[in-house]
Amino acid sequence: MNLGSKNKKRVVLPSRPEPPTVDQILEDINRAPPSDPVFNILEKTGHDGSDSDVDLRFRQCAQYLDLTERLQEARGRLQLQREGLQVAGERLQSDVAEVRGQTL
Repeated sequence: MNLGSKNKKRVVLPSRPEPPTVDQILEDINRAPPSDPVFNILEKTGHDGSDSDVDLRFRQCAQYLDLTERLQEARGRLQLQREGLQVAGERLQSDVAEVRGQTL
């Protein structure tokens, strides 16, 4: 018989706190002093930040967002052009039917 396992009480851990909201994160960043480690970590690690992975990822994200916006604008233009072509096609079919009716 294993006495050790029966006598152990189960420890109940407190529940995890909710993650901060975007507004709370932004408020924290805005209140942080310029000397906060988050802002000068590159200096401490010897990187100048010009070729860092963070900068590269930021530029990639910015390019992605720009491309996404341009694609959404192009999609809107294409939808308008499609609607215009549908209207023109229906008009053409109507005109063709009218011409056929006149020739009979």
